[in-house]
Amino acid sequence: MTTMTPAQWYEWTLWAILLSSPVVFGVLMLLPAAYGRHKQGHSKWWGPGIPTRWSWVIMEAPSSLGFAAIFFAGAHALQWAPLILFAMWQAHYFQRSFIFPFRIKVRPGDTTPVSIPVIAVVTNLMVSFLNAAILSWDGIGHGYPASWLTDPRFVIGALLFVVGYRINRKADAMLAALRRPGETGYKIPRGWLYERISCPNYFGEFLIWSGWAIATWSWGGLAFLLWTLANLLPRALTNHRWYREKFPDYPVQRKAVIPYLL
Repeated sequence: MTTMTPAQWYEWTLWAILLSSPVVFGVLMLLPAAYGRHKQGHSKWWGPGIPTRWSWVIMEAPSSLGFAAIFFAGAHALQWAPLILFAMWQAHYFQRSFIFPFRIKVRPGDTTPVSIPVIAVVTNLMVSFLNAAILSWDGIGHGYPASWLTDPRFVIGALLFVVGYRINRKADAMLAALRRPGETGYKIPRGWLYERISCPNYFGEFLIWSGWAIATWSWGGLAFLLWTLANLLPRALTNHRWYREKFPDYPVQRKAVIPYLL
């Protein structure tokens, strides 16, 4: 029996993400993932529930801890350019895994169907492999010498990443601030980018991973951008439609996720 090389595993994982992204997009356009405001009426398809805060930790932690384990297994992990790219990734995913779940406002007893974090653990480990291995492993990717830090692709990508990071964090904070202690309902977000789009948090994520794809100039980065769009674009469109149906006074000029366009 022939053993697959790391490069072959990488190629297999890459194709799995690339080919499954349009399928995931189509499924989520028809059947919204049953968490948050879209849980009612859909959760029976997604299995029994677990506490929402811990579901976030379970599904996001592989993108922080798994990525770190894969990255530091590589021969080039302690070089400057890979380390800085590693820090960029962790700036998002450490916060998303271990801080964000305990800052969001959830209703007492709120749960998330267990299938959602289970699926996320598998796919997040695959995505982490695609993006960590290119940074530090031999034989995968084009390599990142110190000179990469002055390459226009890294500079442009890193700037876009930072802009998206800022938008994502601020949008999440504004959503969390809408719900006062003891409140359980939903409100119309007001101010800043929320005057233009319903989901600036997702818009920020699109910018983050567009920046990452450019900064790494890699197939792994591109695959993750497509995977992010496949998962979050349907969510943004569904959220936008939900707002308009729930609130008769919802601002008609707002788009869903891209200012002035979509």
